[in-house]
Amino acid sequence: MLLINFLENSAELLPDKVAIKCRGQSSTYREIHAASNSFSHTILEAGFSRHDRAIIFLDNSIESVVALFAIVKAGGVFVIVSPQVKPRKLRYIMEDCQATLLITDLDNLGKITEAISSLLDLKVIIPIDHDMTTPKIDLPKRLKLISYSHVIKNVPLQYIKERCIDVDLVSLIYTSGSSGNPKGVMLTHHNMVSAADSIIQYLENTRDDIIMDALPLAFDYGLYQILMSFRFGGTVILEKGFTYPQQIIDLVIREKVTGWPLVPTMAAILIRLKNLAKLDFSNLRYITTTGQLFPPKHILQIRKLFPEVKFFSMYGLTECKRVSYIDPEKLDGRLNSVGKPMPNVEAYIVDNKGREITEAKKPGELVVRGSNVMQGYWKLPQDTRRVLCPGTYPGEKVLYTGDIFEKDDEGYLYFLSRKDDIIKTAGFMVSPKEVENVLYEMEDVVGAAVIGVDDSILGKAIKAFIQLKDASNITEEDILSFCSERLEQYSVPKYIKICQKLPLTETGKISKRNLA
Repeated sequence: MLLINFLENSAELLPDKVAIKCRGQSSTYREIHAASNSFSHTILEAGFSRHDRAIIFLDNSIESVVALFAIVKAGGVFVIVSPQVKPRKLRYIMEDCQATLLITDLDNLGKITEAISSLLDLKVIIPIDHDMTTPKIDLPKRLKLISYSHVIKNVPLQYIKERCIDVDLVSLIYTSGSSGNPKGVMLTHHNMVSAADSIIQYLENTRDDIIMDALPLAFDYGLYQILMSFRFGGTVILEKGFTYPQQIIDLVIREKVTGWPLVPTMAAILIRLKNLAKLDFSNLRYITTTGQLFPPKHILQIRKLFPEVKFFSMYGLTECKRVSYIDPEKLDGRLNSVGKPMPNVEAYIVDNKGREITEAKKPGELVVRGSNVMQGYWKLPQDTRRVLCPGTYPGEKVLYTGDIFEKDDEGYLYFLSRKDDIIKTAGFMVSPKEVENVLYEMEDVVGAAVIGVDDSILGKAIKAFIQLKDASNITEEDILSFCSERLEQYSVPKYIKICQKLPLTETGKISKRNLA
């Protein structure tokens, strides 16, 4: 099966059912199928080819979903990038994946024009709010600008036939890397279909489910809410974010939402709201959470607020989407556990020599085996070889997660720590190296180290330790302002500590262990 079949099958079986509601607009499966087909014809006529990469640089919207399926229908590879990303990181991603197509809006295009104008692989830009009355946009003549209104009006009679097989790449999801630059996780149709089917199986989703998705589609947790719902024929209430919690809560109640994915930050906000227990959540069937270990205290509080709702605590990483979940009925007494491997996935713990650990309560690195495991990191063979290692059978590769786990006597998994120092904050993965690189751009900074510290809302908050030149008059406020101009908001340090001297290891490196 291919990813595009999710849309095609639901459009055939449930053509007039609402697939997505987003900020006052709604689209049926028939409408999204037709729009994505028109979009696909347009980009193919403009020179987009099978296996080409396309960037979707948009906030959550119906248009972003149409664009996603259009790219897939054309046999391409979609790359969703959050508009929070700064121009220089977007440029890096586009240059790295050699994107030939950019789908965005005029506001974002105005902010990134200078950064992307010299990218030689980029051929076509489609702003979703561009039409013939829009003022001229100053772009290099070699770039073709196509209006979205033209795309949708260009309705062909014939549907595009499948242009791929299931081992073809369909998505690159960029995730933070320890080097400071994001890495493109390569996923095939088979990888994504397999992951979606496994999750749907244990959540017991049906076409009656209505999913609240206030997570960014650039985040795989948010993306899969769309993919899974289109797979089982449900409805998604798609929102831009969780900036206004009361608005989301009102939608959950009014739209009779049955499934609500949360990250720990969102749950922490819900817990602090008053009178939540008095509201009518009788249609809500389940809540899920992933992205980082959910504090046991928060689990208890959420279950108290939603006593009739099933709570699924899950564990996963971008390189394989999902690994495990804990049955809500088995959660009592195991609040620290992320459960057991999901259907069609095997997970086991190994020691530092790669030998499987069978004893309980003995820590080691978690290894994942399954068809959901990525193909590797885009154009990074050495990084790929470090995490994709020989498996059970000749030629098979399994994923070494870099996460330290242990299991109990019944096989339930418990997350202990990460082998590297990537910081998971508010559901996002932040590379300390990236933040440090920005800090070092300040003229007076001679030393910088970034770590994660415990935070009741964020899970982990970013703390930066700075060593300045003698007699420097730079303040903590200056540093925060500098970072805010160059980093996404979730990557900006919450705490700044200016130090006279940073502790060093025997090899002369900054000792983050001593700082922590």
